[in-house]
Amino acid sequence: MSATESISHEKDMEKNYVVAVNDTHGEVKLRRQLKNRHIAMISIGGVIGTGLFLGTANSLRYGGPVGLVLGYAVVGSICFSVMISLGEMVAYLPIPGGHITLAERFVNPAFAFTMGWNYWYNWVIILPAELSAAAVLIDYWSGERINNAAWITICLVVVVAINMFGAGVYGEAEFIFASIKVLTITGLIILGIVLDLGGGPNHDRLGFRYWKHPGPFVQYNGISGSEGRFLGWWAVLTQAAFSFIGTEIVAIAAGEAKNPRRNLPKAIRRVYVRILLFYIGGTFIIGLLVPSTDPRLNLGSGTAAASPFVIAIQNAGIKALPSIINACLLTSAWSAASSDLYTSSRALYGLAMSGNAPRIFLKTSKSGLPYVSIAFCAAFSLLAYMGINGGSGRVFGWFSNMTSVAGLMTWFGISVTYIRFHKGFQLQGFDRSTLPYASRLQPYAAWYGAVSCVVICFFSGWSVFLKGNWDTATFVTNYLPLALFPILYIAMRFITKVPTVKPMQMDFLSGLDEIERDTYDEPPPRNRMEAFWQWLVSSFDYTLM
Repeated sequence: MSATESISHEKDMEKNYVVAVNDTHGEVKLRRQLKNRHIAMISIGGVIGTGLFLGTANSLRYGGPVGLVLGYAVVGSICFSVMISLGEMVAYLPIPGGHITLAERFVNPAFAFTMGWNYWYNWVIILPAELSAAAVLIDYWSGERINNAAWITICLVVVVAINMFGAGVYGEAEFIFASIKVLTITGLIILGIVLDLGGGPNHDRLGFRYWKHPGPFVQYNGISGSEGRFLGWWAVLTQAAFSFIGTEIVAIAAGEAKNPRRNLPKAIRRVYVRILLFYIGGTFIIGLLVPSTDPRLNLGSGTAAASPFVIAIQNAGIKALPSIINACLLTSAWSAASSDLYTSSRALYGLAMSGNAPRIFLKTSKSGLPYVSIAFCAAFSLLAYMGINGGSGRVFGWFSNMTSVAGLMTWFGISVTYIRFHKGFQLQGFDRSTLPYASRLQPYAAWYGAVSCVVICFFSGWSVFLKGNWDTATFVTNYLPLALFPILYIAMRFITKVPTVKPMQMDFLSGLDEIERDTYDEPPPRNRMEAFWQWLVSSFDYTLM
């Protein structure tokens, strides 16, 4: 296909993709408005948010510098396993609803129902968590003199406005926000290395000082011995999961991605950069710069108003930079919250498409905006106002625990769906080498992901069972999402009475014709900015091959 034909095809697809499904109910299909650069930046930095910039404060306090890095490395390996599993499926079938719809095809309707509502719950809970985190970051300047309700309201208006303008505006906003986040975290890692080597105003060469004192690991809640270190490290795993959750947003965006067969495999490959450079590199630097005993790391105290990065810059004696960095981190909270609302509304739309939610959530505008789903999901953001009296830092901790467990169960569901997909694909005689994206690590990576997610969820709140450590809030926020998953599945399986799909009966062909029509050669850049972006993305892809 020539460049002229590619541009013409892209424009035709933009015009023709809005096809009426049921005009009497105002239902139309979602519209493919997310370009290659949108998907690329969403995959690289779209959901890098307060989990990395702010949540690492609790991780360092609970696990120590070595426990912090090891925890993020372990969860990063699980995230990678889940993403390559998801990548094979969603690059082959980039359909609305992502892994939720795929679960119905390759497992059964009850599993899709459970996956869908668990995923929706995950994202409507993480939305108030991000808004609470934004209030904590703003407290750095206001010192809690102004009621956090004002900051939560301002952030909420920004997030809802971005989503109400449609996927195209969301993509552009996310492109800008994610670019700021990527530049910020890259700059912070470089600055961290300089500060550690004594290049700051105080010329204090830190080296591995804090690995020696107060030590590489931390005794969790004063529990002595190996048991205390084990529980501290396990607390890091739960918080690390909160930081990584959302990587699978690429699957949900697949239904609105242009040229999905070409762009989604590239997005999956870019996950390497995010895990290795941003998460593991970032946490390694944090452990070098800030002692785990620093009282400002305690988000639950209601007085913490800085991320570990800001604390490190303050300790180095740099005056103006902490405020600049904090402002960048605030945009990351807006960005993550915007992604949360986008994903939860599309998950709800996918549930309605499969008949697992009321059809009213299928209502869209003429441009394909699911405004009913967006408005309904936005209503749950009001939970962030719980932090007005209880402290936004404490509320952030509650919601991050709930999100971590629900997100890990989503990863478990994706892994199980892939195991079924892989088995059916082989038994039906399909050649995996023909897939748009395939990994040599399968199906072992999917099994690793499934088992690891369940184990982390089981031990996530284990400290409450120790004598004298019972905490109702910790127990509920860690084990309620875990209990809901099997309850929903068993109940729906009993209601539907539909057995698990047999491998030879799995549907690998429906929708492929439409997907093939959406596949075309990328048109050449039309201006210097597009040429620069295409070069940058190509450089990323080349380094990851």
